Amino acid sequence: MRLSPALQKQYTKEQLSARDAQRLAEFIAWGPVVFQASRLMLKFGILDLIRDAEEGLTRQEIVEKTQLSDYAVKCLLEASLCIGTILVNPETERFTISKTGWFLINDPATRVNIDFNHDVNYKGWFDLEASLLNGRPEGLKQWGDWPTVYEGLSSLPGQVQKSWFGFDHFYSDSSFPEALRIIFDECHVRSLYDVGGNTGKWALQCVGYDKDVEVTILDLPQQIKMMQENIAGKEGEDRIKGYGINLLDETAAFPKRDGGLDAIWMSQFLDCFSMEEIVGILKRAKAAMTSQTRVYIMETLWDRQKYEPAAFCLTMTSLYFTAIANGNSKMYNTEDMETCIDAAGLKIERIVDHLGQGHSILICRLK
Repeated sequence: MRLSPALQKQYTKEQLSARDAQRLAEFIAWGPVVFQASRLMLKFGILDLIRDAEEGLTRQEIVEKTQLSDYAVKCLLEASLCIGTILVNPETERFTISKTGWFLINDPATRVNIDFNHDVNYKGWFDLEASLLNGRPEGLKQWGDWPTVYEGLSSLPGQVQKSWFGFDHFYSDSSFPEALRIIFDECHVRSLYDVGGNTGKWALQCVGYDKDVEVTILDLPQQIKMMQENIAGKEGEDRIKGYGINLLDETAAFPKRDGGLDAIWMSQFLDCFSMEEIVGILKRAKAAMTSQTRVYIMETLWDRQKYEPAAFCLTMTSLYFTAIANGNSKMYNTEDMETCIDAAGLKIERIVDHLGQGHSILICRLK
């Protein structure tokens, strides 16, 4: 296993004293309520109130400001004190924010992850065991009778859909500016297939960045419809086309483009499939390529992360794929991707790391 320096340091040697390890074990055992109590401290605005009070707040002051019962506030404060998101002065009985509490409030990634886990995943985690054993997203049944979450995206309840797309877009959007420069400034791409293009957000970025590029989005027919509604009336929509395709159907070929194709873009896409399925998708991409075509695979490869918390988030996200999304994919490491790319008859030209929220772009060509 090839790990980045930060991960090598964290994952190859014991980091905790026996006492700290025991506390972490209990933290895991009480993990569900740790999450919910912390989420409610945010939702009820208690953490914000404490942060904004220069000298901290007493319990009674928090009761008055939130209009919650004394019982509710007492339970949440005592739990949060033990969780580590707030601190207390035992003489004045005033509560202040801790560093962890500050990050809960201010770190955008943390807030996105909280919404995603509560709205999309929380109930489904109960079926993680069955999902691992059966190879199916057993936790998805809380939302509908679909084989994967992708068929049901357009039918998810409003808040669930909002949190799903909020999670998906947060991690990809921060990488878009650098990715655009890599594709258009370095390679002068004029024709591009956006595979798994969802709502067309990336396609709109492309046509806005380069006035000559034409983008074709390849995705499920229901996603193409959602994309068309989303781009309607926006600048460059005339240079964005949709091509409905079930990317899990091995007989569904990528369209051939007259005059050749410059680029195939796959952003946070291949992690939605098993390694066998990835090879099949890349083989169909290969059939649409010429020697001039490049495939750009943007993924958050967990083993290449610059900071350890990012690897933690990514390996946890793998279990969302298990229980909710599809039952057989994950956040892959570099070795996994290299294996799939090679098996499909492609070769990695270079890898660009540390874009946005920890993305890498693998630039591939025909062997």
